[in-house]
Amino acid sequence: MLPSHITLVEVGPRDGLQNEPVIVPPAIRARLITLLAEAGLTMIEAGAFVRPDLVPAMAATAQVLATLALPQIRLPVLVANRRGLADALAAGARDIAVFTAASDSFCKRNMGCSLEQSLSRFAEMIPLAQGCRVRGYISCALACPFDGPTPPARVAELAATLTALGCHEISLGDTMGTGTPVAARAMVAAVAERVPIGQLALHFHDSYGQALANILACLELGVAVVDASVAGLGGCPFAPGAGGNVATEDVLFMLDGMGITTGVRLDKVVAAGRFITDHLGHPPVSKVSRALG
Repeated sequence: MLPSHITLVEVGPRDGLQNEPVIVPPAIRARLITLLAEAGLTMIEAGAFVRPDLVPAMAATAQVLATLALPQIRLPVLVANRRGLADALAAGARDIAVFTAASDSFCKRNMGCSLEQSLSRFAEMIPLAQGCRVRGYISCALACPFDGPTPPARVAELAATLTALGCHEISLGDTMGTGTPVAARAMVAAVAERVPIGQLALHFHDSYGQALANILACLELGVAVVDASVAGLGGCPFAPGAGGNVATEDVLFMLDGMGITTGVRLDKVVAAGRFITDHLGHPPVSKVSRALG
C-alpha cells in the first residue's frame, strides 16, 4: 500500500552542489536553503564537514549554518570522521549524517578506508553526537562501479549494523543510478527484514532515467522518505559514470499527481532550482522545470 504522506529530504545544497564545477559562495548556498524551506521542505542537507581539498564546494559549511535562521527546519550535515563531527557540533549542527558503502572498493576510493574501518569510525563517532539525530547513508546499495551488482543481503546486514550503532534513519543509495524497479524493490525488501521500514529512506540517482520508477516500486513497500535534489543537481565525484540525483521537482510532480501529500509547493521548488542554476550557469536537469518553461 502506498503511503498517504511522503517526507522529501532535500539534498541539493550538499549532494547537489558538491559535484558542480562552480564553487557557490556561502551566502548563495544559504539563500538556496532558505528558498527551499519557504517551499515547505522541512529537512534540507546544509553541507558537509569534510576535507576541503577533496570537496572544495563544502568548505564554508560552518559559515552557511551561521547565516541561516531556520529553527524549525532540520539541517543535517555530512561528516566523515571525528574531526568533521567536532567541527559540525562547534558550528551548531543538530542533525548529523555519516556515510559508508556496501562495497569495500568504493569505501576505499570515497573514504580512504575499508568498509570495516568505516564502521569502526562510526562506533567511535556516533556516541559523541549526543543530542543529535544521526542519519546513515549506504552508497552502492544496488551496484558499485568497481565491484558490480551488490547483493541485497549485504545491504541489509550493513543497514542493521548502522542502526545498532545509533543511526535513526538509513538512506539507501543507488549511487550509479543503474538500478531498475525489480532490483530496487528486492533490495529494500531485504533491508526491511532487518530494519523497520519506517526508518528507511530512498536516495536514487537518475543516470539511466530509472529513478522515478524505482522510487514508486519502493513506495509500494511502505517507504515514506525520499531524498531528492533541486533541479536534479549532483552525482558522486568518486563514482565514475554516476549521474545526478533525481530532481525534487520531478518527484514532487509524481507524488502530487498520485494524491500523496508532502507539504511542499512545486512552484516554489521550481523557482529555487532556477535561482541556483542561474548562478551555476546551466539549466535545470529537472524535466518538470524544463516543461514548465
